[in-house]
Amino acid sequence: MSVEIRRSSTRFTTRAAGRQTRHAFSFGEHYDPERTGFGAMVCHDDHHLRGTGFETHRHAGIEILTWVVSGALHHRDSLGTDTVLRAGEAALLSAGAGVEHSEIAVEGAGPTRFVQVWLGADDPDAEPRYERAVPDLGSGALVDSGLRPGVEGARLLVGRVPAHRPVALPHAPRLHCYVARGALLRSSLAEPLEAGDAFCFTDEPAHEVTPAVDSELLVWLLP
Repeated sequence: MSVEIRRSSTRFTTRAAGRQTRHAFSFGEHYDPERTGFGAMVCHDDHHLRGTGFETHRHAGIEILTWVVSGALHHRDSLGTDTVLRAGEAALLSAGAGVEHSEIAVEGAGPTRFVQVWLGADDPDAEPRYERAVPDLGSGALVDSGLRPGVEGARLLVGRVPAHRPVALPHAPRLHCYVARGALLRSSLAEPLEAGDAFCFTDEPAHEVTPAVDSELLVWLLP
């Protein structure tokens, strides 16, 4: 059983023309042998784009889940997908044996921000697939995104939780709770968490947290 707090200030940062990425784990030129992942989660990136993005590139053997926080993201891939994801929408690209895709900010939609997670796939040679989801966030509670990556037991819960409304983070072998927007009040677990901070639970029971302001939470349940 353990609770780890990962602060936004400890994330690695990559900058390029028109974009900035904050990495939770070692990525590319950034390497820390003690920060290479969290269970099946091998990448947790927070991307900020202004009129640019990531041109066509290839992936294999990973499950890629994207959540758009603001703006809009144009996704194309070698499966024939050509779609736009907007704030509050999620998509899963199971790369499987191999797929190419591009992700470009939509002009006129304002600055685009999206959080992307990569999971190591149970079957790296599976048939690639793409799906998207628009979860109903109107309840103010955590809800299941409905996406099912090719990792047994992995689920993404999302919520736009009003200020001062407690929310339960459920038990899971591993749980990663990311504050995409807003802040959490001080609790028995930690000092206040701000946007960009995360909880990493291992074999912890359910815990209750309370937003200090209206907040957007992305909660991964992992094997």
